[in-house]
Amino acid sequence: MSARKVACLLGPTASGKTAAALAFAQRFPVEIISVDSALVYRGMDIGTAKPTEEERAVAPHHLIDIVDPTEAYSAAQFRSDALKLVAGIEARGRIPLLVGGTMLYYMALTRGLNELPEANPEVRAALDEEAARDGWPALHARLGAVDAETAARLAPNDSQRIQRALEVFMLSGRALSAILKEPKRTREGEPEFVPIALEPSDRSVLHKRIEKRFDSMLEGGFLEEVERLRARGDLSPTMPSMRCVGYRQAWEYLDGVVDYKTMRDKGVFATRQLCKRQLTWLRGVEGRRVVDCTREDVAEMALSEIERTIRNQR
Repeated sequence: MSARKVACLLGPTASGKTAAALAFAQRFPVEIISVDSALVYRGMDIGTAKPTEEERAVAPHHLIDIVDPTEAYSAAQFRSDALKLVAGIEARGRIPLLVGGTMLYYMALTRGLNELPEANPEVRAALDEEAARDGWPALHARLGAVDAETAARLAPNDSQRIQRALEVFMLSGRALSAILKEPKRTREGEPEFVPIALEPSDRSVLHKRIEKRFDSMLEGGFLEEVERLRARGDLSPTMPSMRCVGYRQAWEYLDGVVDYKTMRDKGVFATRQLCKRQLTWLRGVEGRRVVDCTREDVAEMALSEIERTIRNQR
């Protein structure tokens, strides 16, 4: 029996994924599964562009607000949770739609992470010590010597992902990029996930959207949100949650390290770099169906692709 198909609406930040997903939800009995590593955190709403209460009222949303910012949430956990959710949604006679831009989550879901070694506290401590001495750009350069492909898609200060890629190499002797390229070991009953990619024909259009959205976040109380998180007293800028784009820059500003304009410009730049990395990942996804996210009718075009996927069950 051929696998049933599940649509995955993927794209970089500010590409219009939420609008397209909601347009689909207004026509079909859909439940949305978030594929976003920032939306999992409670209390981080403005800086993550989390769907509003009104938007979430259109259709049930899953994997949003599921962990505290002090906690970690891995790609392996996402894979397990997403597969269970897909099965549950289908059992209810509804349509699962995966929506997001965290490509590591998507790769974990579709290719599996069974061959990746588990986190090792000793190795991580050693890498943290090295980073404290030499800086994360030095470890990024070290990663480039053993896994150039992974290093190319990571920013020199992306400490969390640099550490994980080096950890994988140190424990397995193999590059993370090579492991992720291995054919998926499918399990009986798993669906076929169909990638629908929102990509810009003109990246400058996306850059303008990113700038406008970051300014809107600042006007909407983003700094006050980060102040509330800091006031808890149990968070630090080294935690994965506070390393999310925008939050790092806001934390620096509130620490007095940079002025407001510098914080704003660094936030916009970091978001653009995230967009670039997301597009690099996306373009490596085989069989993706591309929709130009700079078109005015992008939501309708994406909706057509989603509908074609669910109607074309083999």
